[in-house]
Amino acid sequence: MIERLDKRGAEDLRPIVIQRGFVKSALGSCLYTQGKTKVLAVTSLEESVPPFLKGKGEGWLTAEYRLLPYSCDIRVNRDKISGRTLEIQRLIGRSLRACVDLKVLGERTLWIDCDVIQADGGTRTASINAGFISLVECLHTLKKKKMVKRSPLIDFVGAVSVGIWKGKVIVDLNYSEDADAEVDFNIVMTGRGEFVEIQGTAEKEPFSKKVFSKLVEAAEEAIRKIISLERSSLEGIIEL
Repeated sequence: MIERLDKRGAEDLRPIVIQRGFVKSALGSCLYTQGKTKVLAVTSLEESVPPFLKGKGEGWLTAEYRLLPYSCDIRVNRDKISGRTLEIQRLIGRSLRACVDLKVLGERTLWIDCDVIQADGGTRTASINAGFISLVECLHTLKKKKMVKRSPLIDFVGAVSVGIWKGKVIVDLNYSEDADAEVDFNIVMTGRGEFVEIQGTAEKEPFSKKVFSKLVEAAEEAIRKIISLERSSLEGIIEL
């Protein structure tokens, strides 16, 4: 047995709370809490597409991600867009495009804004999960308003961090565990169990294929739990 800093078991997720419709004026929104990490995701619609898609009859989905100034112990500069921020934005966009048929959307762009209100590890994976809930709400609204013939949603998406900490595989690392991890992964999967993205690195010693398999297996189980929570939260507005 491993004694984690917050007394969880190695395969236990932090408590997750999903608050749909948090921003009443938005087409879709979600306040997503995972342990002490809190992310507000809001989905907006723009009646245009990037130049490379004009005239092709299909839409686009993109994301923005920010740590708000007070989200960490040290104030984050509101205007600073770091390489890390750009990389996370692209990850969120890729992850959520995997669950949408953009041809059904028409020549429109969906913007997923993910603002981290409080950061305690796993902000990129929490942003993907929050963004998914917000996106589904938006698509449901578009269908109700008859702006699309059918919902463009084709699958669920879930994401989680996994790692090696004190020689053991653990899921959903908080900040202290992440800072001291020997191996750190972020994994994104669909409801069908297909991978969207696997990001991983050895922070100290290289790891074996056997360890990699254990990390993936732990992530699969954790993401199944997350998608089950997403499904419960979206009951009544989702047909998948």
